[in-house]
Amino acid sequence: MNNFEVEYKTISSVAGPLVVVEKVRNAAYNEVVRIKMPNGEERLGQVLESTDKHAVVQVFGQTSGMNVSETSVSFLGDTFKLGVSDEMLGRVFDGQGRPRDIKSDVIYKEKRDINGEPINPSARAMPKDFIQTGVSAIDGLTTLVRGQKLPIFSGSGLKHNELAAQITRQAKVRGTSENFAVVFAGIGITYDDSAFFINDLRKTGALKRTVAFINLADDPSIERILTPRLALTTAEYLAYNMDMHVLVILTDMTNYCEALRELSSAREEVPGRRGYPGYMYTDLASIYERAGLITGKKGSITQLNILTMPSDDITHPIPDLTGYITEGNIYLSRDLSNKNVYPPINPLSSLSRLMNNGIGKGKTREDHKGVADQLYGFYSKAQEAKSLSSIVGTEALSESDKQYLKFGDRFEKEFLTQGPYEERDIEKTLGIGWDLLSMFDKTELTRIKSEFVDKYYKQKA
Repeated sequence: MNNFEVEYKTISSVAGPLVVVEKVRNAAYNEVVRIKMPNGEERLGQVLESTDKHAVVQVFGQTSGMNVSETSVSFLGDTFKLGVSDEMLGRVFDGQGRPRDIKSDVIYKEKRDINGEPINPSARAMPKDFIQTGVSAIDGLTTLVRGQKLPIFSGSGLKHNELAAQITRQAKVRGTSENFAVVFAGIGITYDDSAFFINDLRKTGALKRTVAFINLADDPSIERILTPRLALTTAEYLAYNMDMHVLVILTDMTNYCEALRELSSAREEVPGRRGYPGYMYTDLASIYERAGLITGKKGSITQLNILTMPSDDITHPIPDLTGYITEGNIYLSRDLSNKNVYPPINPLSSLSRLMNNGIGKGKTREDHKGVADQLYGFYSKAQEAKSLSSIVGTEALSESDKQYLKFGDRFEKEFLTQGPYEERDIEKTLGIGWDLLSMFDKTELTRIKSEFVDKYYKQKA
């Protein structure tokens, strides 16, 4: 027992993941506690509420089997901290930060509060550097920029895991030889999903530049509150102390929010929309806002947060609130998935608000914005023609609409569709775009500067 540790055997009640300890003096909010069971097992917990009479403790583990009279609670006088080191690269940890692999223990260089420290808004720099994911639908139309937070809105059964693994393998900052690392957090994922990610990273050699935190579906759900914060604490150390560009992938944020709702229900708080706590917006912001660039620091943190929309409902509170905080979204379409399009990214429902900062001459290519705008426009018209054809039939369409229909089919098969191990650089992506745009006469390319049309237009054979 350390000098700050005080032990109590005054538990009055256990409700779900919460334990109420009576006659506690000077317990601090977020203080870490150690719970010792009658059989000698130990659990960690955290103070959620403290008065001059009692403390409410959130337990990171199972509370079933706790004996109220024989279980002891020790208050450790400190917040939850994670040991960090560059030796964490290539390692796999559980949802509480303990090594899950069979390698030797990590030698940590320092310990950090997992809640991070607020970033002075005036110290934030504007994200402007292009991250090449090797995925045409992202690089060409929904460009990811270093320091951005860009969620992936998916649905149950869609291939968001495959997409996340592909981005993890392929992502790089073009034009630099600087260190690039990935921090992956699996929140409430299945054992099969966990094995898929780890085996894929190991097989392709990407694991050596990755730190993985895995909270499985059968792990305590309340542990999911910790997992993304552990990942982001590690990312902050690698970015701001080791000068690395860090891509953080958090999946699945829906499971995180479900754990938040479970905790709120156990505390008997007044529920908000669909039973989620009213403070969920603030809580999500405390995670998402840990991405960005800091003036004077070489490193950066970029976030790709994956969430599965319940019933594919984009108005559900989780994607709805996420959309307010983040800088756009990548939308995975079930209709495209049913057509065997991978990745099934619907560009018309996707948006990167920082895209214009990271593209253009010297970053991607001078014609990038025009090509993206023109592809958007033609694909939008293809969808309108498709809707019209379902009413009047294809034969009744004008020649122009038939041309748009043909473009839409080719766009989905040639531009959007690519293999899970197929990596395209931005030049190849834009080249495919020009192949498709050359289906039309030059005069129809109204969203691209004429000088770029003259330079890149591919004359029909």
